[in-house]
Amino acid sequence: MKLATRKCAGKLDGELLVVSRDMTKAVSAAGSAPNLQYALDHWKETELKLQKLYSELNAGSAKGSFDFNEADCLSPLPRAYQFLDGSAYIQHIVLVRKARNAELPATLKTVPLMYQGLSDRFLAPNEDIPFIHESHGLDFEGEVCVVTDFVPMGTKENEAHSYIRMFMLCNDVSLRGLIPAELAQGFGFLQSKPASAFSPLAVTPDELGAAWKNGRVCLPLESELNGEFFGNPDAGEMFFSFGKLIEHAARTRNLAAGTILGSGTVSNEDQSRGSSCLAEKRMLEQITEGKASTPFMKPGDTIQIQMRDSGGKSIFGRIHQKVVQSSIRED
Repeated sequence: MKLATRKCAGKLDGELLVVSRDMTKAVSAAGSAPNLQYALDHWKETELKLQKLYSELNAGSAKGSFDFNEADCLSPLPRAYQFLDGSAYIQHIVLVRKARNAELPATLKTVPLMYQGLSDRFLAPNEDIPFIHESHGLDFEGEVCVVTDFVPMGTKENEAHSYIRMFMLCNDVSLRGLIPAELAQGFGFLQSKPASAFSPLAVTPDELGAAWKNGRVCLPLESELNGEFFGNPDAGEMFFSFGKLIEHAARTRNLAAGTILGSGTVSNEDQSRGSSCLAEKRMLEQITEGKASTPFMKPGDTIQIQMRDSGGKSIFGRIHQKVVQSSIRED
């Protein structure tokens, strides 16, 4: 099924909607779950109710249905207990490490990279991205994410996929100009990783059909920068599966229901498919042309991220954001 969260005055977590498979109609799920976090906290009780609404909606018999509008949506989880972002694409790690003259980790192919990101408030899928200063190097990063049920500490890869409840897309906003100095302090990301945005829709694994296999979503992730093609790398080329990422995250702790876990920037060795972030493109320019010519994002720039099924239909709706000058300035 497909779920979304509608903006609702006075409710930080919005109103949960069930959305039709073709994304044309929706119905409020408030009678079953007031918001997505509640649904995930009570999944055994809410799943059947939500699935019933979904079936009725697709059959045209749901009472109170209305036209679905992505512009009315918050991120499916407007805030979450936890956002863990991995880096499961080896090609991306290699390129961005080169970009900042950093060594590759000795455990590159044995231990997933992962950090704990901002999660107290996410940007909406159509919300503007604030621009503070050009020295920050504002970048987008297209990713696939999973949302988990409660995951017990010590869960292994072969068990982990059973705890995945939903999938989303993500624009993991990054400030490339701030990353090197932060990492040099030896304590991880903070200022360089502001609020991210997620796709309008979160979908259950069955909606992906045969594209969900081997712990990976095997479909292209499309990015358009300022309305022009930027990349469509195959998201299925993860070196580490989502199960492995969950195993890594749960090694020493339980994961709460509603934990969001990102794949990291989707990247392929086939450079003809483009990239899912500016840092990669700039590094490839550096390698092939001797210098990076593509600038980082600036006010007025737009980024669109989406994924289509084998028939060309959008699965998650579109992340479509514009960069705007923030009232906060650094001179």
